[in-house]
Amino acid sequence: QVQLVESGGGSVQAGGSLRLSCVASRYATCMAWFRQRLGEERERVAFIWSGTGLKGYDDSLKGRFTISQDYDKNTLYLQMNNLQPEDTARYYCAARWDSPCATDAYDYWGPGTQVTVSS
Repeated sequence: QVQLVESGGGSVQAGGSLRLSCVASRYATCMAWFRQRLGEERERVAFIWSGTGLKGYDDSLKGRFTISQDYDKNTLYLQMNNLQPEDTARYYCAARWDSPCATDAYDYWGPGTQVTVSS
């Protein structure tokens, strides 16, 4: 079992930044951030393969979002810069025991944190 708790969401204006955090009870092989816009399906934002440090991003977000880990604190981060109204969504932290990490089939999910970007 992996418990995940996200924090760091909030309301910002377009062009602003936020850093999301996810405290994990333990790390799994794959750790990821997903988001779900209102009325849409959940989509994978970024993942990190804990064993190798390999990272992957949704192509449309690469360059603005950065995923990272602090192993000592069992914490996963998502740094989001130059936020736009279309980034408004609920953001979820997720964990998966086995690779590949570039999949939507994750085993454990946090409750999510809301990000709202106004124009």
